[in-house]
Amino acid sequence: MKKTLTSTLVALLCSTSLIADAAPVKISDEIVKIGLILDMSSLYADVTGPGTVTAAQLAIADFGGKVLGKPIQLVFADHQNKADIAATKAREWFDRDQVDAILDVAASGPAIAVAQVAKEKNRIAVFSGPGSGRLTNDACTAVTVHYAYDTYALANSTARAVVANGGDTWFFLTADYTFGTTLEKDATDVITANNGKVLGSIRHPLNASEFSSFLLRAQASGAKVVGLANAGGDTINAIKGAREFKLTADGKQRLAGLLVYINDIHTLGLEAAQGMLLTTAFYWDRNDASRKFSRRYFEKMKKMPNMSQAGTYSAVMHYLEAVQAAGTDETSAVMAKMKELPINDFYATNGRIRADGRMVHDMYLYEVKKPSEAKYPWDYYKPVATIPADKAFQPLAMSTCPLIKK
Repeated sequence: MKKTLTSTLVALLCSTSLIADAAPVKISDEIVKIGLILDMSSLYADVTGPGTVTAAQLAIADFGGKVLGKPIQLVFADHQNKADIAATKAREWFDRDQVDAILDVAASGPAIAVAQVAKEKNRIAVFSGPGSGRLTNDACTAVTVHYAYDTYALANSTARAVVANGGDTWFFLTADYTFGTTLEKDATDVITANNGKVLGSIRHPLNASEFSSFLLRAQASGAKVVGLANAGGDTINAIKGAREFKLTADGKQRLAGLLVYINDIHTLGLEAAQGMLLTTAFYWDRNDASRKFSRRYFEKMKKMPNMSQAGTYSAVMHYLEAVQAAGTDETSAVMAKMKELPINDFYATNGRIRADGRMVHDMYLYEVKKPSEAKYPWDYYKPVATIPADKAFQPLAMSTCPLIKK
């Protein structure tokens, strides 16, 4: 009996020692704080803005509101589409407010600026709103992830399909900032590689309200395809202007929107947008899982989510899962888990984060339905093709990311 008690006591002491020696959970400031720096009031507010905030809130609620027993807090700010405001807010959050990670920044210029602050402060930044391929090329960092889509994937899918369908001469209407110029370049590379020609381009200011002079130049070019290397309100205004000018009325020219959100189609209506090819990372009506999430989102926003908003939900969940797995919110440990863990949810199947920070996943080519084909509200797309992850995104061999060993 005495021997049994001694053995039990030794076992308990060993167990206690093991618990004491186990690595303690380390959460800075006893809270996991996530930030979003978005366009809350201008031309990208509909495609990021409040909708992205709502997506992040849903993810935090679905995770249970806590990670490793500590509360999760969300903060957000409006950068007014200005890179300096975005960078200043990021630095303030990291230095003063102890934000652990910024999990979206709308627009490419502000995102690139925030990426450099994240690198300097050794904090994680994940991007679903911006598109510039620079984020995983010359502007890549060890602490940033480009999550939803990029200019290479858009151009590689949409431009290739349009050229294959006979649209072999192009003229670009390009937003005059990082995203637009990068998208034009990536699309041009695809067009010329597939024996097409770019006959010219013209750049318009961000948030342009008048497109008549730009459209006249496009019309005069004689190009079969007018490529819209812009987004949000600029894309909508360009398409509306093209209809007013009857740019496509005689069938000699057509529009190719290189970044078209479902919000844009909803604003334009199927009558104006029918027949347009577009590439997206997410469509709310693709399968049961996407519909389940999207209907919950619709209850909050009264509109369906787009690929950037759904991407932010997925990114927040993946970040929190990485914190849980790492047992800490320390940057290097969490980033290691983010790159180690696969992403399997309604947004991506077997998604993974590469060494250059690119989250690779399938992309989808859709055609906008005719009004007569839509059976219910927001029934806007019919599938054309699935582009596998290894075909959709730029190969690592082409990357100019300094983290990639050649």
